[in-house]
Amino acid sequence: MTSSGMNMKSRIIFYEDRNFQGRSYECMSDCPDMSSYLSRCHSCRVERGCFMVYDRTNYMGNQFFMRRGEYADYTSMMGMSDCIRSCRMIPIHRGSYRMKIYERENFAGQMSELMDDCENIMERYRMSNCMSCNVMEGHWLMYEQPNYRGRMMYMRPGEYRNFMNMNMGSSGMRFMSMRRITDSCY
Repeated sequence: MTSSGMNMKSRIIFYEDRNFQGRSYECMSDCPDMSSYLSRCHSCRVERGCFMVYDRTNYMGNQFFMRRGEYADYTSMMGMSDCIRSCRMIPIHRGSYRMKIYERENFAGQMSELMDDCENIMERYRMSNCMSCNVMEGHWLMYEQPNYRGRMMYMRPGEYRNFMNMNMGSSGMRFMSMRRITDSCY
């Protein structure tokens, strides 16, 4: 169940320069192309809610999770260039979390079901790879390295048959840890 009343209050403000200076663009929902609002982006402030930001339009490329807080120079902090081109609001999820992960594409190979965070799929499930998943409930972040490190990807409910076909900025990305996006993130 999603609380849409709370989601309406989500708000992120992007600034062209560091320390919240220069032109700004305020966003309260998904924005597939921010390039017409700002020529660059060096800082942002998340006033309410959580967002994923992307370095390419249409929610593609490298992704970064932003929770409530101030990011006076997040480009150097996250190693991201000044080319944030899209952002997606992450709705609040109240309820259970459930996701099935598969060792190979198209839901083949070893399968494991998650209902909580997993900091290392190799240690916990003896899986050396995760190439597809089915998110049945909740919103998740998947990370390329154990212990929630490295590049990440936002997963909302749906079927993801082949991670190699997803345009995430580079091919061959593997996922080794998963974390739920819970109320504590907001």
